Amino acid sequence: MSAPVPLRVVLVGFGPVGARFAEEILPAIAAGRISLTVVGAERDDPYNRVLVAEYAAHEVARDDLTILESTELTDAGATVLRGVRATGLDPAARIVHLSSGERLDYDRLVLATGARANVPVLDGLERFAAVSDGLDDALTEGVCVLRTADDAERVRAVVAGGGRVVVLGAGVLGIELALLLARAGAQPTVAHFGPIPMPRQLDRGAASVLDAALERAGVHVVPHTRAEAIVARPDEHGVRRFEALVSSDGKRIEADLLVLSCGVSARAELARDAGLRVGGGVLVDDRLRSWTDPRIHAIGDCAHIGDAEAHLHDQVVPGGPAGLIGPGWRQAEWLARALNAEIDGIDIGPFADDASGVVLLKAEGVDLVSAGDVTPDPFTPVPRGEVAPGVALWADPEHGTYTKMVTREGVLTGFVSVGMPRTAAELGVLFARQAELPSDRSLLLRLDAVEDLAPRASGREATVCVCNAVTAGAIEDAIADGCASVPEIGRCTRAGTGCGGCRSRIAEMLTASGTLEAAPA
Repeated sequence: MSAPVPLRVVLVGFGPVGARFAEEILPAIAAGRISLTVVGAERDDPYNRVLVAEYAAHEVARDDLTILESTELTDAGATVLRGVRATGLDPAARIVHLSSGERLDYDRLVLATGARANVPVLDGLERFAAVSDGLDDALTEGVCVLRTADDAERVRAVVAGGGRVVVLGAGVLGIELALLLARAGAQPTVAHFGPIPMPRQLDRGAASVLDAALERAGVHVVPHTRAEAIVARPDEHGVRRFEALVSSDGKRIEADLLVLSCGVSARAELARDAGLRVGGGVLVDDRLRSWTDPRIHAIGDCAHIGDAEAHLHDQVVPGGPAGLIGPGWRQAEWLARALNAEIDGIDIGPFADDASGVVLLKAEGVDLVSAGDVTPDPFTPVPRGEVAPGVALWADPEHGTYTKMVTREGVLTGFVSVGMPRTAAELGVLFARQAELPSDRSLLLRLDAVEDLAPRASGREATVCVCNAVTAGAIEDAIADGCASVPEIGRCTRAGTGCGGCRSRIAEMLTASGTLEAAPA
């Protein structure tokens, strides 16, 4: 009896999501069930892009970013092409065209092309065509985005000299970068268009407390900045170099470097040019299959999961890519399981992501957590016949604390907490469970008091690592099995290997267990 023919899988994109998919199907590759070819535009092994800002601020070493070595795949029998781009798709013939001139045949194509940073139109900002194996256009010297290790190298040089950095954009990533830069000894300024930072996650009260915390941390914030142009002058070598950011009202912010943190857009042009349906990203169903061709899948920041039956003929499809590493990793893991099951003739059911959507500001000394809709105001009049959401809030701006809880019929539907980490942790658990709050909301606020008076909802089932969906129980079991440090916990459970925001919590668990007197995060 002849050996079964392996399923030919081509993976386009070798970032953290693509790497997770490849890692998950390693056993199938080694067993001859799947033949994998990886196409990666960068020459480096895949690295954790979530930690690129930490690398830019000298918080971690370059080697600490690597999440998978190509040799692990090639040793199992996979083919890894680095420094090569996919230039075109032929879905009818099931062929991928490469920048090297090669053509790859496939049975299943997995797109994990990620997202690119948005570059606003600014007078004086030049864009230069990318080199052959690059992903993005180069910008005027002294202006960059922060998506790759090469971008981080430009920032590192300025940080090393304690230079001035303007971060344009006050989303989560922009705020995190500015705080890291201040901690590293640079002089950061955050300029943003709106009245408050992180407008998608915060209400005005939380934003006001965050603004004060940023100033205390050494981050200058300039709101209401409609960026219009940059000033750039030739240096001693005749190269135009950034000197200042100019807003429409004439404000001029001088600096040594401008970092654009203006959101991202899915890299979906490869799919679009091949005739696949594209919305906010490559439109896929609940089995991560393209609406246009079920033999093509998309995962991570390039994937827009939508209901094809409900929106097939709609011009605009609701939703979009998740924009977070955790959902991308869960998609990669599910797709690997689904392909393995398909080979065995098994249906594992559709992909469903039950993650709670809690947003954590990953910053030393600034505790901020937000989830759900926090816009309701407790003092806004309610039209007759409507039921107002329940809103409870605590504000102590003088001491940098603020918590707001929004409920419907007692169930927590949104919250934001600044400067109250224990309260935030408890609310995160309740939000994930869609649980009712205690009738006396002040019990939760007392968690951040010296005495722990309130009952705790957290337990073994509470999620500690949101990126990898690792529970407290899994970490406790790893400690019981002999893991004695945060890196060891990461190798055993993957906890702490995503954004890194849970490492201090893991260290606390190690210390509480008596494993270490002081477990380093």
